[in-house]
Amino acid sequence: MKKSVLSSVIFCAMAANVSAEETKPFTMDGEFGLIVTSGNTETTSVKGKLSAHQELEKWSNDFIVEGLYKKDQVTVDDETVTQTTAQKWFLSGQANYKLENPDHRLFGFASYEDDRFSSYDYQSTIAAGWNQKLWADETSSFEYSVGPGYSYNKTADTYDDAGLLVPGETEKGLIVRGALDYQWKISDTATFKQLLSTEVGEDNTKSKSVTSLSAAINGSLSMKFSVTLDHNSGASDDTEKLDTQTAVTLVYTFF
Repeated sequence: MKKSVLSSVIFCAMAANVSAEETKPFTMDGEFGLIVTSGNTETTSVKGKLSAHQELEKWSNDFIVEGLYKKDQVTVDDETVTQTTAQKWFLSGQANYKLENPDHRLFGFASYEDDRFSSYDYQSTIAAGWNQKLWADETSSFEYSVGPGYSYNKTADTYDDAGLLVPGETEKGLIVRGALDYQWKISDTATFKQLLSTEVGEDNTKSKSVTSLSAAINGSLSMKFSVTLDHNSGASDDTEKLDTQTAVTLVYTFF
């Protein structure tokens, strides 16, 4: 009987120790992808991203910094030149304050996006509301956020039929933001993630989907395949409403 009790105590202590090791207070991943071609076609594409997560007793926070740059050979007036064809920066942060039930939280969110080749010079958002983790176990987790917010955007400058500059306009107003975050640990080395968000406003509805599958190469390095869809319902007629980005990148886990 004493041996049985002692074994149970040792097992519980070991389980608690493993749980403490797995739940890190701060994690950060760095993502990088580079494509360079030369010869008949010359292109350069660079994608970088930093993702950080902080898990505290009363707070659960996420931060993202992301950039994309692309340069291609294009033909202008029968002359082949190299031009920048994509240049985008995105920053976001969400803080979740845990209530008495730690799976029930109040969130605050802020984001800023600067896309040189979209209909907008920049798009910014702040929002607050309810966040809930519906479940989280050894293999999967799912949480959602929903709440009101405010957007402040500036449309890009355009030119009229006479070639005169038409300055961009400021769009601002109330929005409703919703987001879903699903993660599935397929195996010890493979993880699937699906992120969805939408910001519904009077002038524009901005939606984003990020689907990714990552496979570990070693303890800190992994390979990631991702598909990102960005949709703006208020995009101008001369630009696409939907932007699609498919990428294969290396991810390094710093912490």
